[in-house]
Amino acid sequence: MPREAEPSLNERAFVLKALRENIRVDGRAFDAFRDISVTFGEEYGVVDVRLGKTRVLARISAEVTQPFPDRKFDGIFTITTELSPMASPAFEVGRQTDQETLLSRLLEKAIRRSNALDMESLCIIAGQKCWNVRADVHVLDYDGGLVDASCVAVIAALQHFRRPEVGIEGGEVTIYTLAERVPVPLAMLHHPLCVTLSFFHGGEVILVDATLQEQQISEGEMVVTANKHGEVCQIAKLGGVPTDALMLLGAVEMAVAKVGGVSSVVSKALGENAKKMNVGGMLAELSAENER
Repeated sequence: MPREAEPSLNERAFVLKALRENIRVDGRAFDAFRDISVTFGEEYGVVDVRLGKTRVLARISAEVTQPFPDRKFDGIFTITTELSPMASPAFEVGRQTDQETLLSRLLEKAIRRSNALDMESLCIIAGQKCWNVRADVHVLDYDGGLVDASCVAVIAALQHFRRPEVGIEGGEVTIYTLAERVPVPLAMLHHPLCVTLSFFHGGEVILVDATLQEQQISEGEMVVTANKHGEVCQIAKLGGVPTDALMLLGAVEMAVAKVGGVSSVVSKALGENAKKMNVGGMLAELSAENER
């Protein structure tokens, strides 16, 4: 089974000694993210997120289907992940690695189970028809920060996506095209984002957004999911070095503070894209046509 190249003993010693002297190899502060770039595609719901050298593409799609029998008033929302060999030699086609399984579970808890998407708004006819929204996450390049970049990509794609308008008449469902009706944004209750913290030197040193090299050298990781209102949705510490409770609380507060900055980057990108897609007043023209 292919594996990622491990740092050499000299590289490991150099990174750890630098951290002792409060220096990161790439020159960032311990609590600083790498540059985040959010680019939207020409279609609704397609987002390309770059976090340093890590690159993730997310795509949202929706189709009308039948709801689950025990959830008659709710729609369906699923998240699928794909880690291709193009991103890293450690990933293989057709074989799900432990990292891919972990990524899927963390995104599931962070976004779906935290009720970020209003599931009842996806219902069309109770017990008969609903929207099935699917988020496909493709990892194109990998240099650490995979959970953080993937979460940003899915949340940005959900905010950017527009589903077709539907009409109900006599039990018949009509799906209108873009030319007939203005597409409808998804109802989001909040926007959770993930921040990954890496522990070094027995938990005395904590880094935000570790690179792949720092991640391989770290003694443990913790993923904190929160929204811009300071509400913590998830804390996942999967093994690693034991950490003092007070230090853990301080790390969570640091992660929550960082969510606001990342959220503002996404909001700014959405605003710029909205202006770009409305060049010539296309959306206003469609709205006027609907009113007539």
